Amino acid sequence: MTERRSAHLPSQGAELGTAAPFFPQLGDLAADTAREGRVGVVVSLPGEDSATTYHLRPPGGGPAWSAPADGTTLRPVPAQATHATLLPGRDAVYDPRARQGSMPVEIHFEDGSTHEGALVLTSAELERLYAQTSRLLDEHENALGETS
Repeated sequence: MTERRSAHLPSQGAELGTAAPFFPQLGDLAADTAREGRVGVVVSLPGEDSATTYHLRPPGGGPAWSAPADGTTLRPVPAQATHATLLPGRDAVYDPRARQGSMPVEIHFEDGSTHEGALVLTSAELERLYAQTSRLLDEHENALGETS
């Protein structure tokens, strides 16, 4: 896992938990529970330029809104996963009792960070994956034959 911090998460680091208060910094994304979870970029902090509240603006632009200075209505917005890749040197395993397979993967996030995980597939999903990867391999071989 990378040690790089997400630009979407607060600067508190690993201490953040369900009971920890959330005090976003400038540029952090925050979901405002008082506005039905509306997500905004923090553009002004309480105490800054005589502001008495947080000011947020939609990520793509638009009218700003205020949130209480104590941050009680604000929640962190985690970076979104973009894709997963197979971990090199690790084999997939099948558990016949659970009738499922597991493949070690690395999950990549939009902020550039990664996290190791597992792709767990039922027997039916394994059969679908086999059919789809077989088709992809056929297409790959055909494409290679066309370029030769």
